[in-house]
Amino acid sequence: MTIFYFAWVRQKVGIAGEHFPLPAHVKTIAELIEFLCLRGGGYAAAFNDPGRLCAAVNQKYASFETGLTGEDEVAFFPPVTGG
Repeated sequence: MTIFYFAWVRQKVGIAGEHFPLPAHVKTIAELIEFLCLRGGGYAAAFNDPGRLCAAVNQKYASFETGLTGEDEVAFFPPVTGG
């Protein structure tokens, strides 16, 4: 699995992205957020309030209930507003 972090999420986590095997118990974006939050430090700061996050899987917006595979690319970013 490849994960990318954008904007303030990247600042809190401290890296732009990473690649690691998807843990067997992680089946959805919501479960991935829980897993990342448990890493502590900047991850906990970035993922402790999922309502402040948007996600994409394979470059398409996704809900937190979206299923994941070990081959997916996931991106986390703050909500975007226009004007």
